[in-house]
Amino acid sequence: MTKISSQDDLRRLYKMPKGRPVDKQLDHIDPHDQRFIELSPFVVIASSDSQGHADTSPRGEAPGFVHVIDAHTLAIPDRPGNNRLDTMENLLENPEVGLIFLIPGVNETLRVNGTVEIRDDDELCKRFEVNGKRPVTVIIVKVRESFLHCAKALMRSHLWEDDVKHADRPIPTMGEMIRDQIGSTETPESNEDMTHRYRKVLY
Repeated sequence: MTKISSQDDLRRLYKMPKGRPVDKQLDHIDPHDQRFIELSPFVVIASSDSQGHADTSPRGEAPGFVHVIDAHTLAIPDRPGNNRLDTMENLLENPEVGLIFLIPGVNETLRVNGTVEIRDDDELCKRFEVNGKRPVTVIIVKVRESFLHCAKALMRSHLWEDDVKHADRPIPTMGEMIRDQIGSTETPESNEDMTHRYRKVLY
């Protein structure tokens, strides 16, 4: 096995991209991208701290929960969660961010990269109010590049197809797994109780 340690090493194995894979990259959100974001209920946020330690975190709400402010600006509400703040702390140290948007049933994805600032303006947070509850903060993304990603990965995974969905949960509950991971002797929270607790504080 040979370690790949340079771009030249990579390019001996992979051809240089040309044509559509290169041409599709934009420096803004165009109408097709905007429509994609408006239909997306789920985005994954990639961030890293000042030392380059990387992290990814999912965000999900009703389709269109990420707002397109203009062709160069997105706004992502940050709802109350577990207060780890991995993403938020990373973004304060290193404002570079990568996003990937998904639409259920669509095999293509949308990738957006840029820089961010975190805001708690009252009027801005009010725009994202749901059931009388506002996000704690809003992540403003200044778009540097955006492009559609081809369908191959989701086609290979059959992600949206019924025949790969598990009728019964194939893994232990989250409570059971965390109990084992931390060596707890407490009775784990049931999946039903956890779901009920989440629903009470969802927004």
